[in-house]
Amino acid sequence: MKVRQHHDLSISELGVGCYALSGVYGRKDPGEFIQMLHRACEMGVTFFDTAAAYGEDAERVLGEGVASYRNEVIIATKIGPSESGGPDLSPQHIRASCERSLRNLGTDWIDVYQVHYDDPNTPVEVTIGALEDLQREGKIRHYGLSHLPLPRVEQYLQSGRPSTMLMELSAVSREARSTLLPLCRAHGLAGIAFSPTGRGLLTGRFDAGTTFPPGDLRRIDPLFQRERFSSGLRIAARLAEIAARHGKTPVQAAIAWVLAQPGIVCALSGPSTIEHLEENAGGTGWEFDAEEMVSFERFLSQEEAGLRRAQHRAVHDILAAPLPPDTSQAFTDLVYAVETAILLGLFDEADVIAPFRELFGLQNRQDADARRQMVAIQARLREMLPAPESTDR
Repeated sequence: MKVRQHHDLSISELGVGCYALSGVYGRKDPGEFIQMLHRACEMGVTFFDTAAAYGEDAERVLGEGVASYRNEVIIATKIGPSESGGPDLSPQHIRASCERSLRNLGTDWIDVYQVHYDDPNTPVEVTIGALEDLQREGKIRHYGLSHLPLPRVEQYLQSGRPSTMLMELSAVSREARSTLLPLCRAHGLAGIAFSPTGRGLLTGRFDAGTTFPPGDLRRIDPLFQRERFSSGLRIAARLAEIAARHGKTPVQAAIAWVLAQPGIVCALSGPSTIEHLEENAGGTGWEFDAEEMVSFERFLSQEEAGLRRAQHRAVHDILAAPLPPDTSQAFTDLVYAVETAILLGLFDEADVIAPFRELFGLQNRQDADARRQMVAIQARLREMLPAPESTDR
């Protein structure tokens, strides 16, 4: 396994994440997961990522799985949520969360301790001070950033010395190329890309008729809805063509594309079996031909232009038309409208946090009152939306 050096960290091109242990894609067998972790270490994978928010088992399973390789691997985890479930980046909570993660992982130090979500009530300088205290004490080696609003990322870069930046990046989720990756290059951070296969969309295993079982996050994930799903399937088909020319699988082509992005040090995959791990590893150590990359980028630009127009129409239609009578579908449509509007710059993320949280509180309800609340949320969002003519890009 090829590694890329970042300061004193030898980071493998392929990393392994433990998000699947949270249950978002269905229940995983911890024993099988540990076997996969053992195999990853044998193959030379050095970067392993988890989070307190994934549940204590996610940290415990990772700690057990890499214990015999502890001095050879990089363990990255994230600051846990408060008792109420929200973000808390106060010094007291950061220290308590770190101590808990050390116990769960069965280790004396964390290689990369990451800010998971933003806490607007704690100044960035205070959070940085707490993290640097843990560094001086040897409890963490480096700290990193993930899932933060861009202005907040810039504050951390101005006031602190983060080492890594975790970001979603795949051929179907490319926003980080214009927002976070330039910052990584400018400030010397290692870009760690998660979901390099677009949560499975680029594997070639899905089609327009694909449905997901209850409990699978992709049932409501905007990436698997409407015109965005259709666009993703077209991109997956194009990647499959490139993969075939190189004797690779679509998964391997998707990972190779991510690793070719300037500033990316590691593609963080999420296998739960040895078979998937070994397929993912085939995405490292090779590159697209120069002509293939130019052609594929041209295709992505064309796809992006058409997708943006369709998404603008979809957001306005969802917020203007009566919601579907099925409450579950109404919930999914509203989630799609909000997340798509944020991506398009129609909503400021901070402005929609409150209605978005209210919406998620209604996720599993089917009663008439839940529908009335969804209609009220729809009306609030509609009022926040710019007029259609101002979004014609």
